Amino acid sequence: MKYAFSKLTVPFLLPALAAIAAPVAESTLPNEALRYSINWPTGVSLGEAQLSASSSAASGQPGHMHFQFDLDAGAPAFTVSDRYRSDASGNFCSSEFEKSTSHGSKKVDDKEKFDPSTGMVTRGSGAGQTEISSNPCSKDALTYLYFLRQELSQGRVPPRETVYFGAPYEVRLSSAGTESIKVGGAAVDAERFTAEVTGPSSSISFEMLFLKDRARTLAMVRVPLALGKFSMELVK
Repeated sequence: MKYAFSKLTVPFLLPALAAIAAPVAESTLPNEALRYSINWPTGVSLGEAQLSASSSAASGQPGHMHFQFDLDAGAPAFTVSDRYRSDASGNFCSSEFEKSTSHGSKKVDDKEKFDPSTGMVTRGSGAGQTEISSNPCSKDALTYLYFLRQELSQGRVPPRETVYFGAPYEVRLSSAGTESIKVGGAAVDAERFTAEVTGPSSSISFEMLFLKDRARTLAMVRVPLALGKFSMELVK
């Protein structure tokens, strides 16, 4: 069980991988709070996750966005409790990313700061602080998820990119057509993509499905693991 859960959380965030292209236009995505069910391959629920976004803009100032992802799941003798927070500019350039994860007895807290003036990404603090040279509009995992949705709503699929989720990860997206899925008991068509993600010491491939609404709402994530294909499914 420990293997399954420790691998389960990362793929849900790695779709949010990073764009190094020039800044795009201000976000047109809505403020939102989405709820998901985390399911076994059999369909039995392991727990829930929540994904939310909010934005603000002072008069005459660029917009600011805040993203959150919370996951709570468990099985006998093993629980997962993850918290992720991201702050970014209105054109999807990250400023700060925090994560706090608890997988059984293993707990991790991490923070990354992004400096657009130098293109540096700073991870940790004090003696454990490290710096990575990047670009003026680097993106953390959560910020990229929303950037991806914005691009899809404009009919574009981002090219191969790099994200910062502690270490840098590279993602390549491939369109896999349209699939009919159920959301709230009703059948809907969703756009399906395959994501291939490669990090310094690991790689994984998984599926993401987005509704064909204006916001390209994330409807489902499917992750193949040793015990079968786990999923995160939108609840309405």
